[in-house]
Amino acid sequence: MEKQWKSIHLEMDNLIGVITIDHQPLNVLSDAVLGELEKAIAAIHDSDMRAVVLRSASDKAFAAGADISQFPELTKMNGIELVEKGKRIFDKLTEGKAPVICAVHGLALGAGLELALACDIRIAEKTAKLGLPETGLGILPGYGGTQRLSRLVGPGKAKELVLSGVWLDGKEAYEARLVERVVPAGRAFEEAYALAGNIAAKGPLAVAYAKEAIDEGLDLSFSEAQFLETRMFAKLIGTSDMAEGVQAFIEKRKPGFIGK
Repeated sequence: MEKQWKSIHLEMDNLIGVITIDHQPLNVLSDAVLGELEKAIAAIHDSDMRAVVLRSASDKAFAAGADISQFPELTKMNGIELVEKGKRIFDKLTEGKAPVICAVHGLALGAGLELALACDIRIAEKTAKLGLPETGLGILPGYGGTQRLSRLVGPGKAKELVLSGVWLDGKEAYEARLVERVVPAGRAFEEAYALAGNIAAKGPLAVAYAKEAIDEGLDLSFSEAQFLETRMFAKLIGTSDMAEGVQAFIEKRKPGFIGK
């Protein structure tokens, strides 16, 4: 199954969804592109996809940031509306049941990196360039970048990257824990798709509840998070998927999960 808009393409096959940003040459995240991305995310949420890969069709960039041309006309009111729209769309990407794996090559700057941060797992090529250069424009990251980055790499490293606006290559981003995997040039999508296939083969309810436990647990005390984990585990007891997974293990075969 395939859906296409002007700058966003969505393919759904083998329980894996692939969202491709194709706003040449640098995949600038204009208002129109964000609107199309929101439609693609909604389509994923309405499907039975078990994993999603987010990638770029540009040779130069994953996404080079927001549309700076709109900034001179911003007022406090429409500036708030602008960032709240971006936050809403990126939050929808984060909150879906299907894990999202981001394949990063080329430039991932500003809003482009914030989009990557909204994904569950990031795979970057060694030659990628990642950064949040907004302070050099007299602004700050507004699509959740300050908050997601600090939760991912810690407040000190987040301040170093945001306040200086420095760019990191793939290896440096991996060392900073900004990405989960660094791969040779040209390999990000292949690696991301393979990982998506691995995830899609697991119990979809188990994957969804595990993702929820991790995401929500970050904002709870340890004891509260432990209780959340217990509740998520309890939800899986007695499901058809649990019975199938256990039986397949006993019979030494691949399980056939149905998401129930």
